[in-house]
Amino acid sequence: MSEKYKKIKQIYEGKAKKLYTLQGHPNLLLQEFKDDATAFNAQKRGSILNKGIINCELTTYIFTYLGKKGVKNHFVEQISPNEMIIKRLKIVPIEVVVRNIAAGSLLKKTNFKEGHRLARPIVEFYYKDDALGDPMISDSHALAMKIATEKDLNTLRQMAEKINSLIKPFFLKRGLKLVDFKLEFGKDSSGKIMLGDEITPDTCRLWDKKTNRKLDKDRFRFDLGGVNEAYAEVRKRILGK
Repeated sequence: MSEKYKKIKQIYEGKAKKLYTLQGHPNLLLQEFKDDATAFNAQKRGSILNKGIINCELTTYIFTYLGKKGVKNHFVEQISPNEMIIKRLKIVPIEVVVRNIAAGSLLKKTNFKEGHRLARPIVEFYYKDDALGDPMISDSHALAMKIATEKDLNTLRQMAEKINSLIKPFFLKRGLKLVDFKLEFGKDSSGKIMLGDEITPDTCRLWDKKTNRKLDKDRFRFDLGGVNEAYAEVRKRILGK
């Protein structure tokens, strides 16, 4: 680890990442990416070869790209193959899902068939609560639970749409269709909302542009095989590695 940063204490361990406080940097955290893989609200568990390194590298690259395009995010710098320094955020307990092509849970809620290209992107909100199974919620639910203000919700929606407009062509240029993806946001010490978490094959559905071959965590979810190869392929297309 960089001599500039010294871990103090682990304050969080999730399904894919750990967070540590840093000595002398109260507004920063160290985010460590794990090789662990989970699906179906952690009912299915396993690991993916080099996932921590791949997801750290991809998030570094994509968040740097988004930052240059004016999307405020928590990324500061990558300090090891699977560790980065991030701004400390108070996470808004809402997962924002953007859908460009019908897949996953959308098929259970609509009459769309898998692969149907949506006339316009769909933006959905989900309440971040494992005990409840991260249920889909409306603006009214969020306001009633007081987990976000109307201004917050508008900001989340606008930022998600902007990110989609930037990374959809970003992936397509690299031979990947961005089917759908999940975003998380938080507020910094001044109360400004910015993008957090990660953008990786863990949080995006990515299909090959020509063949529609799935190159994301669905290969793990549904035992499709070739999971390690899919993650490595995404890394190669984006980073040239």
